[in-house]
Amino acid sequence: MHGESPIKRRESRKIWVGNVPVGGDAPIAVQSMTNSDTNDVAATVAQINRLEAAGVDIVRISVPDMDAAEAFGRIKQLVKVPLVADIHFDYRIALRVAELGVDCLRINPGNIGREDRVRAVVDAARDRGIPIRIGVNAGSLEKDLQKKYGEPTPAALVESALRHVEHLERLNFKDFKVSVKASDVFMAVEAYRLLAKEIVQPLHLGITEAGGLRSGTVKSAVGLGMLLADGIGDTIRISLAADPVEEVKVGYDILKSLHLRSRGINFIACPSCSRQNFDVVKTMNELEVRLEDLLVPLDVAVIGCVVNGPGEAKEAHVGLTGGTPNLIYIDGKPSHKLTNENLVDHLEKLIRQKAAEKVEADAAVIARG
Repeated sequence: MHGESPIKRRESRKIWVGNVPVGGDAPIAVQSMTNSDTNDVAATVAQINRLEAAGVDIVRISVPDMDAAEAFGRIKQLVKVPLVADIHFDYRIALRVAELGVDCLRINPGNIGREDRVRAVVDAARDRGIPIRIGVNAGSLEKDLQKKYGEPTPAALVESALRHVEHLERLNFKDFKVSVKASDVFMAVEAYRLLAKEIVQPLHLGITEAGGLRSGTVKSAVGLGMLLADGIGDTIRISLAADPVEEVKVGYDILKSLHLRSRGINFIACPSCSRQNFDVVKTMNELEVRLEDLLVPLDVAVIGCVVNGPGEAKEAHVGLTGGTPNLIYIDGKPSHKLTNENLVDHLEKLIRQKAAEKVEADAAVIARG
């Protein structure tokens, strides 16, 4: 079976976003953001429920005005997952959502204006145990930094972030996380690497405005993969011009590929070639759709022929190797032969059976524990 990650994570201060720990020894949290109209409470709650079903740990909601703040309060009462309010400029919105039970404020102190307003927001956060996320973006750097650097650079992003950090530290507030996002992979990666050396707080990773589903997934996987492999990153958001549920799926797939999270099925499948003894692509497409509801971490190998099939199957909980006939492996051992007739139905049944056994075994370990 595929084991633990060899990655040594950067040490960071643990904060809590609702009941979800971020930083320290906590698992890397997967976030997404609603794209419905916040004032449409029913639509936003429905989207959050879909995100939760996909495994999201934290959801961010844009709160652009006081009407949206009131809607946020109603949304908060109707969902369980921790909610972050995304706020710019108006400190009164931050104060209101703090009253309404927000789990984290995404706000840049320098954008709020007067010191008394920043202090009011920080005091409200401190009194209610609400963390803050400082979110720096290459597309919205302060004018003086744009002038100083001429264009967004990693150093400019970090200087902006540290300004906001120092503002919070002057007010003796330490429960915050920071992001320094850019749409350029190299800029974002270098900025995070520089920032990781400067602060002990958790880092929220993302390649901003990454693109559509395919291009954005690739760009995010490359950028976040470089950072996560370095041990940098405590929570991630994949920014896609797509259904937010896809952001969660891609986030987990990135973490699974680095053995940093194990949720749901980890498929090992060949790209298929003329040696295949069954239609690998069709089989995989059907299995992925049918088994989306399974949250138990399982390794499943689907290999079209005997060249790599037995080797991969021996490392999986359930393995299928193409042959004449095909051969099923369970927990790395040959189990039984299988023809192409009803192949997907049979595989689904085996995988669900193995998942149920694993849930039962894990529960028994906990009970003994």
